[in-house]
Amino acid sequence: MDPCELTASVTAIANVISCRLNDNDIALLSAILVQLGDTLAAIAAQRALNSAVCQKNDKAFGRTGN
Repeated sequence: MDPCELTASVTAIANVISCRLNDNDIALLSAILVQLGDTLAAIAAQRALNSAVCQKNDKAFGRTGN
């Protein structure tokens, strides 16, 4: 899926959801999804950091992936 298709799909989903929920429920769902996105970003960052540290240690100790 290219970026334009992705953003169009997300917009369509948001429109469908907004037609079925009241303003309070939309606000709550939005807050939950923001928290989910932030948590996933933190997990991805931690994994990247751990991977970089492991690679650095492997090089320092002459270890290879084999």
